[in-house]
Amino acid sequence: MKVAVLLAGCGVYDGSEIYESTVTLLALDRLGVSYQCMAPNIEQAHVINHITGEEMVADRRNVLVEAARLARGNIIDLKVANAEDYDALIVPGGFGVAKNLSDFAFKGAEMTVLPAVRDFIRDLHRGGKPVGLVCIAPVMSAALFGEGVRCTIGSDADTAAAITAMGGKHVSCAVDDIVVDQQLKLVTTPAYMAAQRISEAAAGIDKLVAKVVEMARA
Repeated sequence: MKVAVLLAGCGVYDGSEIYESTVTLLALDRLGVSYQCMAPNIEQAHVINHITGEEMVADRRNVLVEAARLARGNIIDLKVANAEDYDALIVPGGFGVAKNLSDFAFKGAEMTVLPAVRDFIRDLHRGGKPVGLVCIAPVMSAALFGEGVRCTIGSDADTAAAITAMGGKHVSCAVDDIVVDQQLKLVTTPAYMAAQRISEAAAGIDKLVAKVVEMARA
């Protein structure tokens, strides 16, 4: 078994959330499941100073190059990834998902998913393979899987309303739990949309990874 892990850069405010990404990889490794990290080779929407939260206007960073930090260099460009080579996909959260993999951070319910991301996930899904979306990543659910898809970002009212406006069915969920759309083989968990501690985020992510692997093996 091999799981694709799609990253969006490095850092909670402009890339993939580091703890969520690390916990995801650790959970896969503990289950004895191999994985391949990947990311689109594009420029980040912007660069954030993680001390002040302010945009570093003069700075430019590449999503793939930054994501390589999380993968210890073992990463591939999304454009060379073939959905047929993987048994499942997991997308950790972080606002890079809403800024680099999609434009949700800028357009809300009018968002679109980056075509390369959309096409890879849809190809994998058409093959009957499960997908896990963590934290903010479930905002892409309706755009990827269609109206009526069940997912969660926890209980944040504004984000849940945006999911509903896009045709998704948001399900409130505790930080340490998951929501499963059995028909679409989609698993989601709130992680840092609700977590106050890394252990809280890890509890839900561990369940998500275990469920995704279980569905892939079924």
